[in-house]
Amino acid sequence: MPPSKRVVRHATVTATRTISPSLIRVSLDSPDLVGLDLPFTDHYVKLLFPPAGSDYALPFDPDEHPDERPTTRTYSLRRRDTVNGTMDIDFVTHGDTGVAGPWAEQAKPGDRINYFGPGGAWTPTGDYDYFVLAGDEAAAPAICAALEEFPAGKAGVAFLEVADEQSVFELPAVAGVEIVWVYRDGAPYGQKLAEEVRTVATPTNGKTSWFVHGVAEMVKDLRRYLFVERGFDKADVSISGYWRAGMNEDGWQSSKHEFVAGMEAEETAAMSRS
Repeated sequence: MPPSKRVVRHATVTATRTISPSLIRVSLDSPDLVGLDLPFTDHYVKLLFPPAGSDYALPFDPDEHPDERPTTRTYSLRRRDTVNGTMDIDFVTHGDTGVAGPWAEQAKPGDRINYFGPGGAWTPTGDYDYFVLAGDEAAAPAICAALEEFPAGKAGVAFLEVADEQSVFELPAVAGVEIVWVYRDGAPYGQKLAEEVRTVATPTNGKTSWFVHGVAEMVKDLRRYLFVERGFDKADVSISGYWRAGMNEDGWQSSKHEFVAGMEAEETAAMSRS
């Protein structure tokens, strides 16, 4: 039986706003969201960018252009509203490098874009007593969304890694949740973040939930820490690499399965020796 066809959804830019030196928030109107069940705080979409020089007319169906496949870039939703059909997406920008960042910098009301999704799998739930949230700029939208839907009466800590002290941005304030900014200041992505997460003293009473996402190298370090060194149950941990240093999304997605398989094999070997 052939796989079901992915639904192409459509959105129109309504506003843009710079929220830090390297982050641009793009607000979009998308009636296709109305009525969808989106219960998670890590929902993401796959934005579809027509290849340069193509004659795509927006909105378009990628399956109608088999010889000109669009470039796909995955972004977490900062906000989603399934009543009014709107969403916000935060873009990390690197000047004119990449596809999505330059698009966001130039976006203006009325611009249109297609996407697949939203997908998603995690949200902070009341059956945990303590939460550890950690990520770089790519994971910040999901962490902020989690803070906005944080279970009442629970506690936790959120680690946000950014380039430097000038790169901080507004976060939701939640009673019982400590916010820790981690500044790279020239260090490799994820290195200082992993070091900070290793210092967390989780409560001995009650259950702890972990949400750790961002650069793959940081994820590899903290997977070993959480599963091998600390022995946390994988059911209590949401952890994955959103991207990998030195690779665009196409390269990362094509190598991610092998990367994850290698991590898991190393973890299994390490646990068997302990």
